[in-house]
Amino acid sequence: MRESDRSVRPTVRFDAARLVGRVRDWGRGLGFDAVGISGVDLSRAEPGLRAWLEAGFHGEMSYMARYGPARARPGELVPGTVSVISARMNYLASPVDEALGVLGDPASAYVSRYALGRDYHKVLRGRLQKLADRIAGEIGPFGYRVFTDSAPVLEVELATRAGLGWRGKHTLLLGRDAGSWFFLGEIFTDLPLPADEAVSEHCGSCTRCLEVCPTRAIVAPYRLDARRCISYLTIEHPGSIPDDLRPLMGNRVYGCDDCQLHCPWNKYAQVSEVGDFRVRNGLDSASLVDLFAWTEAEFDSRMQGSAIRRIGFERWSRNLAVALGNAPTAPDVVRALEARRDDVSAIVREHVEWALARHGQA
Repeated sequence: MRESDRSVRPTVRFDAARLVGRVRDWGRGLGFDAVGISGVDLSRAEPGLRAWLEAGFHGEMSYMARYGPARARPGELVPGTVSVISARMNYLASPVDEALGVLGDPASAYVSRYALGRDYHKVLRGRLQKLADRIAGEIGPFGYRVFTDSAPVLEVELATRAGLGWRGKHTLLLGRDAGSWFFLGEIFTDLPLPADEAVSEHCGSCTRCLEVCPTRAIVAPYRLDARRCISYLTIEHPGSIPDDLRPLMGNRVYGCDDCQLHCPWNKYAQVSEVGDFRVRNGLDSASLVDLFAWTEAEFDSRMQGSAIRRIGFERWSRNLAVALGNAPTAPDVVRALEARRDDVSAIVREHVEWALARHGQA
């Protein structure tokens, strides 16, 4: 990701309101479904962030505590920032009914829908960079930095202030016309741009996301304990998964979408037209047994360009072992687990033994 010299100011006078209109048009041309502008005063979000960290809800994601209040201060994170351009891109590759079907089949592996295609970090970052290049082509060099879930950015807070939606009770951004099946990305810039108006929230009295969370990780509206969240456990958590949470994970091997699958607003979600998000390696309905038979070399090869590759083969195998422990007892399930009883990883061996015990093979 290139970043311009922050000491360089545009050499051409420009109409900020007109530029924002063009940015929206360019964004749509690059595959973004909505683009909004916000300021950088996030001081109202700081108390909630501080309380969340003090409660330890970030688990072992130490980088969140390390950056602390800086996450709510864009001008400190990138000095000189006065405006943030937030962009939204749909990623849903197939209808929600298909995802529910996989969740209902305990022999299949459920992979969070956002990770079925190409790594979104690469997709969004490249397109945001092209958007920044278009701006520079219009007004000359300017100061900016592109983010795609790649730094301690309060992206939902920024997107809310940019009018792209509101924060749902599951803590994700919700849009009336798009639900929540989308990625967010930002361009921090030193351009003084007119901010959009925030939209009001429309969750009302609905608590469906709290009720369907498999591990009750959404401990209160707008409050998530990551330590219980299946997305955290399968992706961010490096060690042994707590015994009491393993049975609740079902067949979810990478991430969890339950709060989105059952959110009423997602009836308005649109299937993405971005080719990069099309399903790879049949991961939308793959067999647990088949995936567990992959070698590390196969994992590295098949997951090239996928967000899943970031967790590594050990965590991937750990997650599959838990899902196999939750699957119905069957000869192929037991054989798959026994084949890796002596795995080189102590963590994998531990979860394999737990799974075998669930099938009466301790």
